[in-house]
Amino acid sequence: MAVTIRDVARQARVSVSTVSRALSAPGLVKEATRQRVLEVVRGLGYEPNRAARSLITGRTGNLGIVVPDLENPFYPAVLRGVQSRAHEAGCAVFFCDSRVAAEDALVRTMAAQVDGVVLCASLLDDDQVAELADTTPMVLLNRTLPGVSSVLMDSASGMAQVVEHLAELGHTDRVYLGGPEQSWSHRRRLVGLADRARRLGPFEPTFDGGVEGARQALSTGATAIIAYNDLMALGVLSHLSTRGIRVPEDISVTGFDNILYAAMCHPPLTTVAMPTEEAGRVAVDLLVDRLAGGPAECRELPTRLVPRASTGKAPMFS
Repeated sequence: MAVTIRDVARQARVSVSTVSRALSAPGLVKEATRQRVLEVVRGLGYEPNRAARSLITGRTGNLGIVVPDLENPFYPAVLRGVQSRAHEAGCAVFFCDSRVAAEDALVRTMAAQVDGVVLCASLLDDDQVAELADTTPMVLLNRTLPGVSSVLMDSASGMAQVVEHLAELGHTDRVYLGGPEQSWSHRRRLVGLADRARRLGPFEPTFDGGVEGARQALSTGATAIIAYNDLMALGVLSHLSTRGIRVPEDISVTGFDNILYAAMCHPPLTTVAMPTEEAGRVAVDLLVDRLAGGPAECRELPTRLVPRASTGKAPMFS
C-alpha cells in the first residue's frame, strides 16, 4: 500500500497538519521538527499527492527558476540545491536559461504555470524586477529589492579575502577584471575590493572575456590578476600560457565561484568558494514561506577563500 501523510505523522509523532506545513511552509514549524519529518519522509519514501493538493490549494505544485547562463558551471550547482529542496517540499521545478529569451518574458510565461519563481543574478533594473514580482511570488538570488525575498552570497567578504591573500604574498600592484556593470555581484565585489586594485573592464563573464582581460592586464605591469569569476580566470590562464608567462612565478591569478574546473586546471586556481547549492535550497525555503503568507526575507550566506597553486609570492619577494 502507498505511504500516506498519516503514516508520516504517526512515525514522526506529529499531527498531519504539521507534516503538511513542514513540507509546504517550513518557516511555520520548528527546524528540529521539520528535520524529523523530512527524515521520516525519506525513510518511508513518501511522495505527496500533487494532484490532490492542487485541487485543495489552487496551486500547481511547480516552482520556476531562471538563470542567465546554464553553460556557466555556477548555475547547475544552484539548480541542484533548488531541485533537492523542492523535491523535499513535494514540488516540481521548471527552469529556463535567459540567453534563450529575455528574463522578463520568461518570468511572465512561467507565472501561469508555477506557484513562484527564483530569479538568479538578474540584470534587469529595479522597476522591471518589481513589476515581475507583482505577477508571481519571487525570490531573488544575488540581487536585492525591497519587499522581495532574496538569497545573497557574501561577495564583498570573498573579494576582501582575495585582496588580503595577495597582499600577504607581497603583491602591491593588482588588477581586477570586472564583470557586467549591471550585476549586483560585480558591485559587491567592488565593495570588497575597496580600490585596492586597478580596475579594467567590464568584460563578458566568460572564458573569452578572460582572454581579452588578460591581454589588457599584461600592459599594466601588475603582478596579480583578479578575475570576476572562474570562467574568466580560466581564460586568463590560457592566454598567459600561450604567451609563455608562468603562473604563479611571473604573475598570480585568482578567480571567484570555485566551480569544478577551478581545481582541475593547471595550475589549480585560487578562488572564492560560493555556497551555490545551499543558496538554491534556501531560495526554495524562502519561496515556500512566501507562498504560505510569510514576510519578505533576505538571507546572506558566507563565502571563503580557497588558496591553490595559481597564487604565489610576488616576483620581487620570491
